[in-house]
Amino acid sequence: MKFFRILLAVLLLAAAGAQAQAPDTPPDAMIKNVTDEVVAIINKDRDIQSGNYKKAIDLIDAKVLPHFNFPHMTQLALGRDWRLASAEQKRTLSDEFRTLLVRTYSKALIEYKNQSIDFKPFKMKAGDTEAKVVAQIIQPGAKPIPVNYYLEKSPQGWLVFDIEVDGISLVINYRDSFSSEVRNNGIDGLIKSLQTKNRTVAVGEKK
Repeated sequence: MKFFRILLAVLLLAAAGAQAQAPDTPPDAMIKNVTDEVVAIINKDRDIQSGNYKKAIDLIDAKVLPHFNFPHMTQLALGRDWRLASAEQKRTLSDEFRTLLVRTYSKALIEYKNQSIDFKPFKMKAGDTEAKVVAQIIQPGAKPIPVNYYLEKSPQGWLVFDIEVDGISLVINYRDSFSSEVRNNGIDGLIKSLQTKNRTVAVGEKK
C-alpha cells in the first residue's frame, strides 16, 4: 500500500502541473512533462515533509481533482454492485471514495524519498479514447516497480481512471472489501463505512 501512496501522490501532483497544458495534450506527455517539477516540489516543500497534511490536501483539492474520473473509479471499485446504487447513492459513493483516496494517499507526499518514474515508449492510435501509459518506479537499492496508468479521453482532456502497480489495480484493490460491506449492510452500509473511515483519517491528520 505504501507504493500506491507514493505513486498516487506523484500522479496527483503531476496532474496539478498538467492544468497549464492544452486539453489535447497526449496522455503520456501530460504525465511526463511535469515529473521533474513534481519531484522538485516534494523535495523543496518543507511543510509537506514535516507532516502538513492540510497543505497537501488543499493542494490536491484545488488543482488535481478535475483530472480524475472519480465516478468511473468508484464504479470499478464496486464492480457489479454499482448497479444496485441509485443515482444519489452513486454520487455520494463517488464523493466519499474520492475523499478516502485523496486524504489517505496525500500522506505519500510526506513519505516520498528519492523515487523517480521511468516512462516506457508510448503507443496510441489516432482516435483512441482510452490509453495506457507504461512506466516503472525507480527506488534506490530496490527493484523497479512496474506501473500502468489508465486514462480516458474527455472534453476536458485525458482523465485518470485507474493505476496499476506491479499488476495490482488501485481501484479494484478495494473491490473485495466493498463487496463484503454491500453484501452485509447494503449500499447505505458501504456509504456509512466510507464516511466513518474519512472521519477517522481527518481526526488523525489533526494529531
